[in-house]
Amino acid sequence: MQILKLTEKNIQDEHICCAISDKKSVSGYENKKEWLKKEFKNGYTFQKVDVRGKVFIEYVPIENSWLPLVGKNFMVINCFWVSGQFKGNGNGKKLLQQCFKDAKGMNGIVAISSDKKRPFMTDSKFLKYQGFEIIDEAPPFFKLWGLKTNSKAEYPKIMKTAKSGTCPDKKGITAYYSNTCPFTEYYTNKLLREYAAKKKIPLTIKHISSKEDGHKMPIPWIINCVFYKGKLVSLEMKVERHLDKLIE
Repeated sequence: MQILKLTEKNIQDEHICCAISDKKSVSGYENKKEWLKKEFKNGYTFQKVDVRGKVFIEYVPIENSWLPLVGKNFMVINCFWVSGQFKGNGNGKKLLQQCFKDAKGMNGIVAISSDKKRPFMTDSKFLKYQGFEIIDEAPPFFKLWGLKTNSKAEYPKIMKTAKSGTCPDKKGITAYYSNTCPFTEYYTNKLLREYAAKKKIPLTIKHISSKEDGHKMPIPWIINCVFYKGKLVSLEMKVERHLDKLIE
């Protein structure tokens, strides 16, 4: 199976792996493609195995990463997903090798993950198996993993402002999301709004629409996150059950 790189020229004819058949996320799917077109100009890369499935990797030089990280000349993995029948066949390693190939001349690669496997996060066990190590942490469970190709280089760090682990807004529900994922539009702007209205809980939605917005995050995550009264509830899209436990 061949690896295919998405570009501004072929992206309209190629799928972006996520939400392929999810009719609810059509607008989010198109928003993700538009986001990619803009970020391609900043060195953002989307590589996928040329099959119809979720088997891809996205990465960008740290200087242009939306994640709240401080460092120089490292590649940042933004999203890395191998699922279903494509797992266990060496596809993850193949995609990671492509990332290393594109990071040639740089000091290494970093990725945000956590203390255990969580939805929408790169598998920490896979990173460890490939030689990555934990180089920084942020509450409540975020880990910055890194692997140097230049032993003399200094590892990147999570910005201090992203280590609070809590949201400054302590009233009701606060949700952050970006169009780096095609699922976020529907689950945040429709389902979460409906849930908050049903429960009669104040809701604040903050759209991360720039690198500057991402660097202001209280946690080192930009895809999607939901807080309740300042406490991080979940990074998942379907957060009703998590919220119900706290609210009750």
